[in-house]
Amino acid sequence: MNLLTVENIAKSYGELVLFSNLSFGINKGQKIALVAKNGSGKTSILNIISGKDVPETGQVTKRKGIKVAFLEQEPALDPNLTVEQSILSSENPILKTISNYEKALQDPDDSDKYQKAFEAMEQSNAWDFETQYKQVLFKLHLSNLDVKIGALSGGQKKRLALASALLNKPDLLILDEPTNHLDLDMIEWLEAYFAKENLSLFMVTHDRYFLERVCNEILELDNKQLYSYKGNYSYYLREKEARQEREAVEQHKNKILFKKELDWMRRQPKARTTKSKSRIDDFHEIKQKAKKRREDHQVQLELNMERLGNKILELHNISKSFGDKTILSKFSYNFIKGERLGIIGQNGTGKSTFLNMLTQSEGMDTGKIVVGETVKFGYYTQKGISIKEGQKVIDVIREFGDYIPLKKGKQISAQQLLERFLFDRKKQYDFVEKLSGGERKRLYLCTVLIQNPNFLILDEPTNDLDIVTLNVLESFLLDFPGCLVIVSHDRYFMDKIVDHLFVFKGDGVIEDFPGNYSDYRAYENSRVVEDRKNKETSEKEEKIHWRQRDTSGKLSYQEQKEHKQLEKDIQKLEEQKVVLQNQFSNPELSPEEIKKLSIELSEVTDALDKKTERWFELSAILEG
Repeated sequence: MNLLTVENIAKSYGELVLFSNLSFGINKGQKIALVAKNGSGKTSILNIISGKDVPETGQVTKRKGIKVAFLEQEPALDPNLTVEQSILSSENPILKTISNYEKALQDPDDSDKYQKAFEAMEQSNAWDFETQYKQVLFKLHLSNLDVKIGALSGGQKKRLALASALLNKPDLLILDEPTNHLDLDMIEWLEAYFAKENLSLFMVTHDRYFLERVCNEILELDNKQLYSYKGNYSYYLREKEARQEREAVEQHKNKILFKKELDWMRRQPKARTTKSKSRIDDFHEIKQKAKKRREDHQVQLELNMERLGNKILELHNISKSFGDKTILSKFSYNFIKGERLGIIGQNGTGKSTFLNMLTQSEGMDTGKIVVGETVKFGYYTQKGISIKEGQKVIDVIREFGDYIPLKKGKQISAQQLLERFLFDRKKQYDFVEKLSGGERKRLYLCTVLIQNPNFLILDEPTNDLDIVTLNVLESFLLDFPGCLVIVSHDRYFMDKIVDHLFVFKGDGVIEDFPGNYSDYRAYENSRVVEDRKNKETSEKEEKIHWRQRDTSGKLSYQEQKEHKQLEKDIQKLEEQKVVLQNQFSNPELSPEEIKKLSIELSEVTDALDKKTERWFELSAILEG
């Protein structure tokens, strides 16, 4: 079922054409991600399809009666409402029922009002939904329902807007960078939520694991052309590579044809016939195709930074608290050459504070930090860049330096650095205030790198960067020979760049884990499974011992009946399991049918495990 159709839309700012003649559709059940470079108009497209903006040409047609929710980068919320009031003021009728019930509770003298509100809760089964919405808020760390929105941080407001969007149960949910301001646990919870809920999604996100696990279609806007890939992120990468190979063959043909046409142009006299004028028009079209370059910047730099000495950065028993909240407690660590450290943990556990302490922009309560004489910090913070009126992109970089020295006496200029980070020569002379949010972050990164640090600290560097820029940054960091410390919730980015983690667990506890994020998650999952098994084994043994002591190896009449019934149930479940497993061999199964079968098989397997476990428990008593 089609929910929304976009036909031939266009958007420009003055002479800058972002896109034109874009057309696509969104159907029920689709989870689509829009991928493009910063400054290509991704947010403009989201604004247009959500109805917040209108296209210059073309139109957007929505199916009659559908409900659309839009999670913006900076949501507009009423600062005078509390968290709970904001949630309950949404358009969802069940939430309105809950809101009426909450109001009735505050007026205990009006028994009729309370009775009506109670009956409405019963009729709409709102009790379960009330539990659900409080669970969503808890998962997004918004458990204090009475706090005013005006007192929330930017990240908390974004999470509240996300909670409102989810609880509204829209037919189509439009998301602009939904994982920004979420910690890793929240992101993984959101992935699971989208996998479970039958929502239609259209999003812009740079989180590549999120793209892989949530989305079933990628739309790529590249050089003002729209390409569709009917699959997840890894499928998109494979198909894009195949497309680029096809284009390279065509590009080679264009170059040969262009050379022939250039020879012809040079031979022509000044006076031309009508026929030759037509050919000149063809020539200019061929020239445009032949000059078209695939902007695939791979950073391969041999940086000639100042060498690090034996003493780099030493932390000796440092402690830090804010009131009753402990960030660090007598923490010690010595950084070594080539350190590639990632820092993860829930929001509010002190990750950014720790970075500020490393650079000594924040003090400590006790302890000592010793910085080596040769250390030159480069610190990318979440604050971003301060813009001066009338300043151009190239001027911002040149304030910090004109070049970065390379090995063998070579160097990379400020202009070349900007080009590597996707600012072409024309863009370098644009005014900074014209840049998109992601482009400003990219420029800020360049101001840090041009200073040629040998100890690089990055606090959430991936926020608002597009996937192309992330690949460029990753290439640069993989070639970076100095020490590197990164705080990021981008799991894909962390997996590529770091080789060990500081896991901030809260209350001053920091775990040093020897691996990347995926290694850590696999380790944590295995530890949880092992703890659960040990607990279940302990409980099972306790039950069996209790039975053996109190019943002398005998089952009650009810337990004997249960034992016989379990044998029948187990046989039936085993037969069901075989039937379901055999159905997977059908090659014509759709993805939806496979998903449904997988859920059924999981439910049958769980039931079989539980009944088998109970049968063993009763059998052990009989044998005793």
